[in-house]
Order: sequence, then structure tokens, then C-alpha cells
Amino acid sequence: MAWPTLRIIAFINGIFLLTLAISMAVPMLTLVLFSRPDELNAFLWSSLITFVTGVALIAQGRPKDVQLRPRDMYLLTVSSWVLVGLFASLPFMFSLHIGITDAVFESMSGITATGATVLSGLDSMSPGILIWRSLLHWLGGIGFIAMAVAILPMLRIGGMRLFQTESSDRSEKIMPRSHMVAKYMVAAYVGISLLGCLALWIAGMGLFDAINHTMSAIATGGFSTSDQSVGKWTEPAVHWVTIVLMILGSLPFVLFASMLRGNYKALIRDQQVRGFLAILLTTWLLLGTWYYLSTELHWLEAIRHVAFNTTSIMTTTGFALGDYTLWGGFAGMLFFYLGFIGGCSGSTAGGLKIFRFQVAYVLLRANLLQLIHPRAVIKQQYNRHHLDEDIVRSILTFSFFFTITIAVLALGLTLCGLDWITALSGAASTVSGVGPGMGPIIGPAGNFSSLPDMAKWLLTFGMLLGRLEILTVLVLMLPAFWRH
Repeated sequence: MAWPTLRIIAFINGIFLLTLAISMAVPMLTLVLFSRPDELNAFLWSSLITFVTGVALIAQGRPKDVQLRPRDMYLLTVSSWVLVGLFASLPFMFSLHIGITDAVFESMSGITATGATVLSGLDSMSPGILIWRSLLHWLGGIGFIAMAVAILPMLRIGGMRLFQTESSDRSEKIMPRSHMVAKYMVAAYVGISLLGCLALWIAGMGLFDAINHTMSAIATGGFSTSDQSVGKWTEPAVHWVTIVLMILGSLPFVLFASMLRGNYKALIRDQQVRGFLAILLTTWLLLGTWYYLSTELHWLEAIRHVAFNTTSIMTTTGFALGDYTLWGGFAGMLFFYLGFIGGCSGSTAGGLKIFRFQVAYVLLRANLLQLIHPRAVIKQQYNRHHLDEDIVRSILTFSFFFTITIAVLALGLTLCGLDWITALSGAASTVSGVGPGMGPIIGPAGNFSSLPDMAKWLLTFGMLLGRLEILTVLVLMLPAFWRH
């Protein structure tokens, strides 16, 4: 790879680090408001180190007449997420005095909006650390949305080509429109965040808790300000507002941008959104009725508990309303499956994404019809777009590597001494971005603190792979990538 290309990648990464350093002013302001000036040093030093590193990367200047090729964008994406994850861990090390393994695990979980944590005692923890965890979710969520629109289509794995009216057009005509769409997406993200915070505050949360949980919910992250998660608040209004925020975070933000530009029926008309909501509501009703019959709860209360937990898992948020693993084997297995489904493409949610299941159904139906009518020409369409071979091939490739990644990661975790349930659910939950796993150790009632350091590093890598849609990272491991 040419030196000017590396210089411009370093320059852009420097800008990211400067942004991260400035973002540390938020927890510092929080500590001032909570009258905890003695805790400022950790964030001051972290911000200073991050700022100086960022300045060092941009000091060489931006090379002229150098443009990044699509392949260079993959290196930029991976390097930026790794660097931001590393420097975002500094406040955890300086403030909580934890090791680099736990600090990087927590920061990577935050920036990838996974929600797996090694921390406990959140109810009495420093407000600076709590707001920093939530802010990492929020920044990571908006960062992923930008990546889903700008970078993943180049690799043809993000599904955003299905939302483009001129999906085959790669000319410069798209660029101005893309910038405009990005602005509207940011506006939608910030607007929903502000309204969500207000709604949670009105519903019964304190303002500080409302800010934290809004940032966590819209980013489908899952970090809370309490060890009990959202279960600490018993008000039904809090639960329903959180459910709405998690759903909104799981919808394609490009469609929100389209609505802001005047296309008010964009969400309703989208096949992916309709499929996502249909699966979600069906699960609510079926599992809610089963839970009602299995307990002494009122039907509406049973539906609320089920709606919250199923939405949290399917949107890969990871909030918990009680320990749902105690509901029995049927519910536990269903939650395990829901974590794989995930939200919509172009959202902050993880998982395989709804559109891949829908496209797989279209292909299956077409193949079955072809068996019945061998000579028939069967159209394969999704969301009013023809499914070309590139999209089909990319979906099959991603699904294969998604499965293989979880299998290999789970095998590696068992070598670290973990039981197979913890290993498999841990691998699946981190790659899918759910957060909590299954079982007594890493389930919703536990956390990842007791795992061996090697297991934590493997899971940290799993978070990165899952967030960047796996192939974005794997392409860097090919020798052919570095030859030219």
C-alpha cells in the first residue's frame, strides 16, 4: 500500500481521535455538575493523551491529489474502530483502575454498541464513567450508520444497495445526494435522541438516567446505570418508551432521512420494516400469551414483560427486565434465535439483519417454483428491486462467514475453560451485538468479569467482527489486499 494512502488514512484517524478527545468534555461537565472535581483527572489525562495522538497523526498534513479507493476504505474503517476503541478505554483504566483487558473490552463493547460489560456496582459508580459508557454507545451508533451508507455498499454486504433507487449507479452523481442523506440521517438520530430523553424523563426516570438510557436505547447498545438494568424502574411508561426507542434504533435511518425530505410513507412501504415489525408483534403475542398462561400475571403485564425482553434481544440492545432465562427452556431457546435475527440494515442494530432472511425466502420460493416449472422464468424481486447475482452471492457469503465466525469463536472460548453454553451464547451474543449471553455466568443476571483474559480478548475481537459485518475485517487478512 502506497505511503500517501497510509498518510491520508492516518490523517482521517487523527480527526476521529480529536473528536473522541473533545467528547470527553461531556463526562467532565457531568462530574462538575455532580460536584465531583476529584474525579476529573482521569478524563483530563485521557483527553490530553488522545488529543496529542490525534494532533500527531494530522500534523503531517493531508496529501494532495490522493483519493481513497474502495479497498482503502476497508483499512480506514477497521483502523478507526480499533483506534477509537483503544483510546476510549483510557478513562476506564485511569478512573476505575482496571486492567487493559477489562478496559478495552468495556470500551469496544461501548463503541460497537454490544452492551456486554465487565463492570458491576453501577448504581454507585461515578456519573462520569456512566455517561461515558452511554456516550460511546451513541457515538458508535451514529458512526455505524454512516459506515452502512458510505462504506459497506462498496463491499456489497450492507444491504443499502436495496434502498438506493439507482443501485447499479456508481457515478459521481450519487455523491451530493449521499452527503445530503447523511445530514438528514444525523438530524433524525439527534432528534429521536432528544425526544426519547424527554419522554423517559416524563415517564418517571431521573434526567441523568433518562439521558443515559436514551443514548443506549437508540444505539441499541444496552449499557444501563443500574445493575438491575431497566428493571430498576417499575413504571410501565418507562418500559414502553424504551421499547419504542429500541424499535426506532432498529429501523433503517436512510428511511427516516427520506421521511424528513417529504416521503412520509417511506417506512410503511418498506418490505424490510414490515417484516421486522411483523416478526416482533407476532412474538409479542405468542410468547406473551404463553407467559400469561404460565404465570399469575395480568395479560397486559405479561405482554409488557415479554415485549420489552423480546424487543431488547431482537434489536440486539441487551436491556433486561428481570432474568428471562428463568422463564424456561422454550423462552430461552426463542431468545437465542431472536438474537441472530437482529434489526434492519442501515440501523444501529446487529445480527444477521431482517433483509437477509427475506431475500433467502425469495430465493427458496423461486427455487421451489423452478422445480415445479423447470422452463419457467421466475422473477426474483425484493423491495421492488431485482435481485442480481452480486446481492445474492454477498448474502450467502456473509451468512456463511457469520456462522463460521461464531462456531470458531465458541470453540476458542471452550479452550479457555468455559462451558459450552457460556462459550456458544457468548460468541453469538458478541458477534450479533446482543450483549448478555445465556446461563448463570454471562446471562442477564451476570456479566463478563469472571471470564479469563484470553476469553475477553477473543470476545472483543468478536464484537469488532460483528459490528463491521465480518467481511470488512477479513478482507484485510488477504495477502492480495496488501500487494498493490
